Amino acid sequence: MKKPLKFLVILLMALVADLSAVALAKAEDLANTCAIVSDSGCSSSLSSDDCKILLQQCADYYDEQSTQISEDLTKTAAQKSTLQGQVSSLKKKITNLESQIKQSTVMVKSLNVQIVDTQSSIAKASEDIEDSQYQIASILRTIYEEDQTPSFVILLEGSLSDFFSNIAYLEGLDSKVGDLLDSTKDLQDYLGNQKDKMDEEVGQLQKTIALQSSQKAENEKNKKTQETYLQMTEAQYQELSANKTEIEAKKAKIQALLFSIAGVADTEAPTFGEAIEIAKSVAKLVSIRPAFLLAIISQESAIGKNVGQCYLSDPTTGSGQKISTGATVMRIMKPTRDVEPFLAITKAVGRDPYQTPVSCWIPAYVGGVPYGWGGAMGPAQFIASTWNLYADKLKGLLGHDADPWSIKDAFTASGLYLSELGAKAQTTSAESRAASKYYGTTGSYASSVLNRAACIQTFIDEGTMSTYCENLIF
Repeated sequence: MKKPLKFLVILLMALVADLSAVALAKAEDLANTCAIVSDSGCSSSLSSDDCKILLQQCADYYDEQSTQISEDLTKTAAQKSTLQGQVSSLKKKITNLESQIKQSTVMVKSLNVQIVDTQSSIAKASEDIEDSQYQIASILRTIYEEDQTPSFVILLEGSLSDFFSNIAYLEGLDSKVGDLLDSTKDLQDYLGNQKDKMDEEVGQLQKTIALQSSQKAENEKNKKTQETYLQMTEAQYQELSANKTEIEAKKAKIQALLFSIAGVADTEAPTFGEAIEIAKSVAKLVSIRPAFLLAIISQESAIGKNVGQCYLSDPTTGSGQKISTGATVMRIMKPTRDVEPFLAITKAVGRDPYQTPVSCWIPAYVGGVPYGWGGAMGPAQFIASTWNLYADKLKGLLGHDADPWSIKDAFTASGLYLSELGAKAQTTSAESRAASKYYGTTGSYASSVLNRAACIQTFIDEGTMSTYCENLIF
């Protein structure tokens, strides 16, 4: 029983190894394929459906790669922070040790000065002792000589009182010199002890300095090691950042290719299903909710069905006419702000500026004076001056000069604008503020957009829509 079981384990291990090798090979093949597709697009031999499947696989692959790199970047950033903290701590230790070494060195110098002074004092005391000893020797000789002189001679040479006075003087002098000698010897002993103590303290300080110097050298060595690791980690971080930038660029190209084959006529209003797919593609490019983007387009132009009911007629005054009746309408387009950009935009996309629908002025008055203008273009309802602010960014995303009346271009412009207005936070409050700024006012517009977004999100998640939502959207 043991041999078959062992054989089965070995067989399973080999099978797992083979599967891992196959998975690795497939991953490498997908990486190479996606790199080619991001640069050159799908092969001409692929059908539109197969191309879309491949592009979606590549989009998912780059999403996974981007997520993994982001995680690695986070870990590497944490390592950088730890290493920087360690290097900083070691620098502080080295600085502290340098301060201690300097302090100990100053103390040694001070003690050496004191030792020199003490040695001088000891030498002086020794000289005093020698003088005292010489004086004592002289006194002793004098006393000895006095002792050798017969008493009758002393009496003959002087009075008896002088004799005794001389003896008393010599004895007193002997006593003082003896005291001086004792005092000087005590001083010499004291100074000798002080010198020994200072010599011992200097020795201890020198040992301390040696230890501190050794610790400093060890910390400097560790600091250099940590700095080397930090440099390596920084290089790894920069490499990961570069890889992430490259992956994001390839991901954007794949998303743009997916967007380009979304399957809807670019000059016609899309079906609701087509609009959802376009919104999903654009939302990935600009990091906002597809439901919110589509809600804006729904609010602005009924998803491309109503791109404007007026024509511009007079570029000087900005007045125009109602398309359905031909009646003159004022304030179609602000002459000083939007007319010139509008004329340039329509010329660039090959449209007749005086036969291109734009929004009419919504009559509004402040203090009896007319307020606001019409002139919004295409499904996203951009005014010309605002469109021009995003022209270069749109070209970078789309790979061509954007057309306000193109369904895909309009969705992209709206998504980009909303993202920059804060909708990429994907919270209710952020989307409400973005919607208000998009329209240029607050209140009912944002509420209507959020209601539409809720309906669209339910349809995306569950595939159903209430009667209320159907009436609101359609």
